[in-house]
Amino acid sequence: MLENNPENVKIVFKHLPLRMHNMAEKAALAAIAAQDQGKFWQMHDALFGAGPLTKESIESAATAIGLNMEQFKKDLADPATRQKLYKDMMDAKKADISGTPTLFVNGHRVKNRSLPAIQEMVNRELKARK
Repeated sequence: MLENNPENVKIVFKHLPLRMHNMAEKAALAAIAAQDQGKFWQMHDALFGAGPLTKESIESAATAIGLNMEQFKKDLADPATRQKLYKDMMDAKKADISGTPTLFVNGHRVKNRSLPAIQEMVNRELKARK
């Protein structure tokens, strides 16, 4: 999607840790802390590839992607990191999102997640903008 629309598409990732996953909140906080070091997507991918999430596997993922661990631990404990997560969760609530992943194109919920269908939504939004 980004390759086909480099000037018109921006991906915004919002965290919504589901309560049924006991480590989801810790993983979201870790991803936010990694983002502070410019490595959100690396942490995202490492966490999804880590197998069962534990405190140890999250720290191992942070080490593996080359985070400054002292800064990472400081950011994890920083109330500002939790505030970022809380804002994402409130945004999800306002948008009536209860599951993940949920996709939107310019504020419109994506129902058909195929690339051609999403591209068609992008095309409609671009046409409407002109």
